[in-house]
Amino acid sequence: MTNEDARSAGAGTALLDVRDLRVEFRTRDGVAKAVNGVSYRVAPGQTLAVLGESGSGKSVTAQAVMGILDSPPGRVTGGEVVFQGRDLLTLRKDERRRVRGAKMAMIFQDALSALNPVLSVGAQLGEMFQVHEGMSRKDARGRAVELMERVGIPAARERVGDYPHQFSGGMRQRIMIAMALALGPDLIIADEPTTALDVTVQAQVMDLLAELQRELTMGLILITHDLGVVADVADTIAVMYAGRIVETAPVHQLYRAPAHPYTRGLLDSVPRLDQKGRRLYAIKGMPPSLTAIPPGCPFHPRCPLAQDICRTDPPPLYEAGPGRASACHFWKETLHGAR
Repeated sequence: MTNEDARSAGAGTALLDVRDLRVEFRTRDGVAKAVNGVSYRVAPGQTLAVLGESGSGKSVTAQAVMGILDSPPGRVTGGEVVFQGRDLLTLRKDERRRVRGAKMAMIFQDALSALNPVLSVGAQLGEMFQVHEGMSRKDARGRAVELMERVGIPAARERVGDYPHQFSGGMRQRIMIAMALALGPDLIIADEPTTALDVTVQAQVMDLLAELQRELTMGLILITHDLGVVADVADTIAVMYAGRIVETAPVHQLYRAPAHPYTRGLLDSVPRLDQKGRRLYAIKGMPPSLTAIPPGCPFHPRCPLAQDICRTDPPPLYEAGPGRASACHFWKETLHGAR
């Protein structure tokens, strides 16, 4: 079955269905509403890219889905996270732990910090098989070598005893991918997997993820602020701002004609070869503090289309076409190129 076939077959059956998820952090400055009613679905074999500036709530949403939110100060205050038919938020801690790793796994953005510096990569990979599958240390080491080879690490058998600092950034990220794949999960969440890597290595890591997803028919959530990273691998894009999803669309439709001014601003700020020598566009202003999100549309202080209704009435997610939605009162004007 091809990846396209898998997506078509699973289009009506969500692997993951996040419904009206809400997360708050209690801070000295007040309650930070980090996630404000986020909903999205991921089907088997589908790639959902979640885009937005730092602080938009992308990673916090992923942590809440995985059940690794730091609590306190963070806490889930509402919503559902339905994975393979079960609401993960209602499970006991031991049941939730059995889902992590075996059914869903996460690739973190800073591999050097995520990996234990005093354990060899083989020991860290093998530990998962020893704990979850009761393997002997020797057998677990053999599986670790197989995983390292699978993600393209040269001389894996000779390097299985090496430590994280002995690998390059790109190789460390491949090890993180190997750890995520170890127990054959149905869903992987990749949180900024190409951060701090050069462009060539970024492309190699993304190609590897896409190849493994096609092979294993996994669902993939790709969290990033880099629109260039997701163009060739994502099926659907969800754009987040101030803890909310402000636009969702199939990837090619969103790149061709965004239906939200924030998405248009993100796309216009990407350097383009056909605009060499021109001044780069920048979205004016800064994202709002999550302890003081403005009334109405949270993007209105920075929006070139803002009118009185935007300052008072929070826009719902309007249907903007087949498989498309936009939280903008003036989505039609934006879709047709108004600025």
